[in-house]
Order: sequence, then structure tokens, then C-alpha cells
Amino acid sequence: MAFRRLLLAPTVSAADRAAFGRDGFILKADFLPAADFAALEAEIRAFRAPGRECHQGDTITHRILLDGETLARLPAARRLLADRRYRRLLGYVAGRLRIPGQWVQTIRSGVLPGLPDPQTKIHADTFQPTMKAWLFLDDVDGTNGPFTYVPGSHRLTWKRAKFEWRRSITEKMGPDILSARGSFRVSPDELAGLDLPPPRAFAVRKNTLIVADTRGLHRRGDASLRPASRLEIWSMARTNPFNPLPGLPFRLFDRFDLAVYRFWLTVQDRRAAAKGRQPAWRLVPPGE
Repeated sequence: MAFRRLLLAPTVSAADRAAFGRDGFILKADFLPAADFAALEAEIRAFRAPGRECHQGDTITHRILLDGETLARLPAARRLLADRRYRRLLGYVAGRLRIPGQWVQTIRSGVLPGLPDPQTKIHADTFQPTMKAWLFLDDVDGTNGPFTYVPGSHRLTWKRAKFEWRRSITEKMGPDILSARGSFRVSPDELAGLDLPPPRAFAVRKNTLIVADTRGLHRRGDASLRPASRLEIWSMARTNPFNPLPGLPFRLFDRFDLAVYRFWLTVQDRRAAAKGRQPAWRLVPPGE
């Protein structure tokens, strides 16, 4: 991944490369021109389409995939995804030339009975570098669960490698399902042992873009209001960590990725139906 990012380094500014190398994220306030952002926000708020949602603890995460069919109805979103600055920032952190998956995402906290959202615990998504990005369409503060990140935690230090090795042995049969799958949950007390600073919560205005390597330690902040929500354009890319090349920027491959993603969702639907259950990402009609 480091080599892939080196190849893509000329596509972003030296300041952005330095910020990412130091912190593990790039933050861009007022990312879009005001008129472009107003058009995007109005378009997304008025849009209705089938989506998928996941229930975790007391929280619902709702997503609408921004595929070709959907983007045909969303000209402002289509312009965002074609924006060269946007594509290059996401591509640099993802270590790939192709555009990552994109969704309209709504996070609604405190709307279900149950335990707290497990995404509010400090964690790494996986052992490998992984890109996630948020272009916030709502102001975000302590009331609606701000994205929170431990600066510098994306770096693979010797202490981090030993920590993950030990956890890989002890967590496999542990009670925390997400840690057992490799998305290790980390307590605040463990951060000091890894020579890491306290987490930083991003209280930001709408039209702020954050692009982060979520191999770094992060969490969804607690929402002080119940219920609470935030709306955003959300993106994710998790590529083969052992491939030294960033791929080719062909839209045909993007369409192939979408076809594979849809097939995976169909398989999950069928498996859940065979067991008389709801899939992890359940299909919901427009407006729900």
C-alpha cells in the first residue's frame, strides 16, 4: 500500500500528503463551492430510492448505493463523483486509481431498543490499510455522533504489530464477535501503551470532507441527543493489501465491482431467507 500511495503521490498536494502521513486522515472544510454544495444537499434530501439498512445496537445505518442508475437521477452527485479533486484524494488514501464505492448514508442513533452501537467503541476496521470518506451534509457535533479518530494510529509500529498479534490469538474465541472477526476493539487505556494520543472528535460544519485510513483506530462518536441523525456521502475501498500496483482507471472494472457487490447482497439475502432471518443489510423501500 505504501508503494501504491507513492505512485499516486503526484495526484495530491504536498500538504495533503504530509497531513495524511502524520495523522492518517485528510480534512477539507468547505470542500465544494457553496452553490455546488447547496445543489447537492437539496438533491440528496429530496431523493427517494430503495436502500439497505443495518441494525446495530440502538442505531440504524441506512445506505443508498450510488450506481449508474441512481446517479442518472442525481446530477449534482454525479458531478461530485466526477470531481477530479474528490477522486484523487480518495484514490490516494485508497491506493487505487478507480473510484471507490459510494453511498448516500444516514446514521440514526438511539432509535432502537438495545445495547449501545458497537461502532462507538474504538476499533480498527481490519489489519490492512482501508479507505473511508465522509462528505457531511449535516453539521456534526456532540449531539449526532461525530467521527472520531486517533491521530497517527494508521502507522504499523512494532508495538502495534505485537498488540495485534497477541489479540489475534486471544480474540478468536472471545465474546466480542467483531474483534473475533479481526476488527479489534481497543480500550482508551490501551492507547497509551501503543504510544498513541487520545482520540480526536471531528465537530465540523456541513460540506466538510474527511478521508481516512480506517486501519487507524477510530469510532463513531456518542450522540448526546436521543434520537439523533446525520446525513453524508460515504465512500469505502478495501483493496488487496499485497498488490503493489494501483490498478487501471477503467469504468468497466467499476461496473464489475458493482455487479460483484450486488451478487454478494443477493447471496446474503438468500442465506438469511433460508434460515428464516433478516440479512445483516436488509432491503428497505423508498422513504424508510
